[in-house]
Amino acid sequence: MDVYQGAVAALVPFLVSERAYGYAAASGIVLAASLLSSVVQPLFGALTDRWPMPWLIPLATAAAGLGVALVGLDAGYAATLAAVALSGLGVAAYHPAAARLVRTVGGPGHGAMSWFALGGNIGFACAPLLVVGALALPGPAGWWLLAAPAALGVFLNRPPSAKRSAADRAAMAPAPAPAPAASRRPRDDWRAFLRLSLVVVVRSVVFTGLSTFIALYVRERGGGETAGAVALFALFAGSAGGTLLGGRLAARWGRVTTVHRAYAAVVPAVAGVLFLPLPLVYVCSALAATALYVPFSLQVTLGQDYLPTRMGTASGVTLGLTVSVGGLASPLIGAAADAASLRTALLPLAALPLLAWALARRLPEPSEPEPSEPELTAARG
Repeated sequence: MDVYQGAVAALVPFLVSERAYGYAAASGIVLAASLLSSVVQPLFGALTDRWPMPWLIPLATAAAGLGVALVGLDAGYAATLAAVALSGLGVAAYHPAAARLVRTVGGPGHGAMSWFALGGNIGFACAPLLVVGALALPGPAGWWLLAAPAALGVFLNRPPSAKRSAADRAAMAPAPAPAPAASRRPRDDWRAFLRLSLVVVVRSVVFTGLSTFIALYVRERGGGETAGAVALFALFAGSAGGTLLGGRLAARWGRVTTVHRAYAAVVPAVAGVLFLPLPLVYVCSALAATALYVPFSLQVTLGQDYLPTRMGTASGVTLGLTVSVGGLASPLIGAAADAASLRTALLPLAALPLLAWALARRLPEPSEPEPSEPELTAARG
């Protein structure tokens, strides 16, 4: 699914060169994909908290792929905005339902969520290569090739039969606890959740800004179209490594400590992207993405632990509203680039992680869930 979030950013250099879009207009494409997603993703999360929707994941996957493919019709700027908005709507519907399912099946730890996020990051990393390869084909064939991963995703995520679905729900239902005390009932910590949401908003602005403009920045500094795609690939590939590293570091340091240390590491990496010689930009791009993605899955499980009675809502916000809102900043960066230079417009991205670091330092570390009486009996065995 995340291949389509990456594909929108990967299409920006193509739209600038082939359709003569300016920086602000091209970043508006990213905004169209992000805006609808950011608004409706928490709504989908709230819906999945209330009702089972096994059909939502395949339907969302189909919408994400179809929207990107329809960009190829080139029916005008408004039609292109509508197409990427459809793709963003698909992404918005997919993530809360999928993240809630992963946490329900994977248990209270963050291991399952790390692997879930890794799959998304691999999709991000493959997006620039898929776009460059597909659009090398003549005519509309390449655009429809971009929809192939969605077709595969629809097949793999097709809803189970009614009998199997009922059995799965029964298997996933938690065992009844022996009269829990009122003090052990889960409570929602909205203050911590709102602080966490601000942290993820900052992260979203930095990563979305880099992914939208890094290919154009490399081309502006003398690299060609392929060099820009390589820089974007390095950025997305680093995100996959960061996700796996985040789970390992959290096991050693705890989630909150891992999160704020990662944001401290983002600052020199982004500065390297902007100021070091071109070959080192690839290395710094990977390092920046690694540091930005170390907290990614940890923030999702933190949000779910801060709102234990509303896991779908927490997933919709941490994966949706606060992640996609970074697209709102892209037109501002594009306008600044049109008015001054792209490097000047990207300078704030090197400083913003300090704000995320300061906010994350004050987050509480949720306590591990207490084992139930049957689990204690089994452990004494």
